[in-house]
Amino acid sequence: METAVYRIVQEALTNVRRHARAGAAEVEVTRTGTLRVRISDDGAGLPSTARAGVGTVSMRERAAELGGTCAITSRPGGGTVVEALLPLPVDTRHHV
Repeated sequence: METAVYRIVQEALTNVRRHARAGAAEVEVTRTGTLRVRISDDGAGLPSTARAGVGTVSMRERAAELGGTCAITSRPGGGTVVEALLPLPVDTRHHV
């Protein structure tokens, strides 16, 4: 899971650098019942003619391999958000 999260963040930040024309980007990782990885920027957002490239497909495939999802959307007011939701393994050590 660590490698998949790292690669999703890496690809999202590469896309920010290459395409977004952003002044800032933020990476958030939260853990509840799932692991939520959210990368957002304040750049140009997704063009209306955007097609899924190799990196986008790769992020979605990495999430799917773990039983999760990865969505890429435009933010209201500008920018792009990549959000991966990944199920956490059940820790059976604490169950009786």
